[in-house]
Amino acid sequence: MFIFSLGLILITGFIAGFLLNKIKIPGLVGMIMVGLLIGPEVLNLIDDSLLNISSELRQIALVIILTRSGLNLDLESLKKVGRPAILMCFIPATFEIAGVALASYFFLSLNIFESLLLGTVLAAVSPAVVSPRMIKLIDEDYGKEHEVPKLILAGSSVDDIYCIVLFYAFLGLVENNTFDFVSVALVPLTIILGIILGLITGISLGFLFKKVKMPVVVNIILMLSISFLMIGLENAIKEYISISSLLGIMVMGMAILFITKDKAKEISNGYNNLWKVFEIILFVLVGATLSLTSLKDNWLMALLVMLIGLVFRCLGVYVCIIKTKLTFKERLFSIFAYLPKATVQASIGGIALSLGLSCGSTILTVSVLTIIVTAPLGAILIDNFHKKLLIKGNPEIDANAIE
Repeated sequence: MFIFSLGLILITGFIAGFLLNKIKIPGLVGMIMVGLLIGPEVLNLIDDSLLNISSELRQIALVIILTRSGLNLDLESLKKVGRPAILMCFIPATFEIAGVALASYFFLSLNIFESLLLGTVLAAVSPAVVSPRMIKLIDEDYGKEHEVPKLILAGSSVDDIYCIVLFYAFLGLVENNTFDFVSVALVPLTIILGIILGLITGISLGFLFKKVKMPVVVNIILMLSISFLMIGLENAIKEYISISSLLGIMVMGMAILFITKDKAKEISNGYNNLWKVFEIILFVLVGATLSLTSLKDNWLMALLVMLIGLVFRCLGVYVCIIKTKLTFKERLFSIFAYLPKATVQASIGGIALSLGLSCGSTILTVSVLTIIVTAPLGAILIDNFHKKLLIKGNPEIDANAIE
């Protein structure tokens, strides 16, 4: 039944995603719906043995996501865009975490630690929705004058890491149900050690790939193996010292990109193909683990919390670009492009539930509802308004532009 279930997930998820993409709706929404349909809550066609390892499969998907981000996060582009790109990495997410935490504390009856945990889950922008669209706009020269797509691409890539690091920090607080000042104070050390680990492995692999000609598939196998070993190392020594292996995985990709851009591009293309498989597995399993009872009981309050969080996010984006040369239309587009949520929510939204935490079902429910609402909304806004809000090419600066 395990193999049958896996085949069923892949074929039904692929068909649903393909059909929704045809009508300009992100395919991942269809994958979630399929998961709900064939999961335990409805038809119950997925074998329990596959559902039991869903957390491990989500972690593999997260490794692929972060590696792709690192292999495509060019520091030169980030530097060129400047201060707004740096601010976009953490200000909008921080605003949204605060908004969601405040709202969920009052409307979802979560305690402060659980509310903050939910905030970190919801605050990450979706690379699955945003990245390919921004790359397409860069190729087509939209928003080139002020590098708007590069600003969004760079900021959203780091935004995910910021939220994931905070998620695991707050997860420890929720598990212990107490505020551990020492654990919080050690978060910067956790980040620094993760960066160092990523730099060491990335620089080593970068020079290896540059000096030794190997098939791309071998390079990918090496990177995946080292990524899994990094996560294993974090788990093995976490009682003594904490290392952010997930941050290290992204930094590893960035270091390889810095050393050998050609190889990084080849490897990134291979990871993109790998992601096409794990994307289906990830989002179908998210749908399969969703509780209809929890959705029925909490959907209205969950929607309210999500909307409050989005309002705070929009304010955060505006704060980042308030003193830039971006026009009013470009600022509006930036707000639209920072709305969609999907990939990170699918990857970490079910972790609290898999750990048996009391807030787990609520967090997963709000996460899935957020994906269903914001992924298509953000995609539709980007696809339908980029021609109206962004100028194509690099024209002379308009003296009448709204600064």
